[in-house]
Amino acid sequence: MKKTRLPNSKNPKVLMKLEHKTERLISIQRFLIRVFRFGFFAFLLIVISEIIGVVGYHQLCQLSWIDSFHMSSLILTGMGPVAEMKTDSAKIFSSFYALYSGVAFLTISAVFFTPLVHRLLHILQLEKNEESE
Repeated sequence: MKKTRLPNSKNPKVLMKLEHKTERLISIQRFLIRVFRFGFFAFLLIVISEIIGVVGYHQLCQLSWIDSFHMSSLILTGMGPVAEMKTDSAKIFSSFYALYSGVAFLTISAVFFTPLVHRLLHILQLEKNEESE
């Protein structure tokens, strides 16, 4: 007989684990905790991405800290650049940061919406199983 383990903070894989389709739907309280965890992880990814952009634009593009933050935020959200890149190193960094930002935006969105989509699909799967019985 398999033991069911409760999530513990020592194992990160357990904290982000979703229940299998054959398992019961978790309670609203546990679901809200899961939404908070995934939302917090998405927020950390945004902060890390923003730091990379701000430091890069400040060091390589010689923008002020506030202009670097502004540029990084707009690139990360897909709005586009606001400052002209004058040096080759600035253009190369800006190009790679824009490519990174496109992937990061999609990844962060997926992480944020994972618990919501999973719960919806889990509910639909449970309803399908109840109808077929």
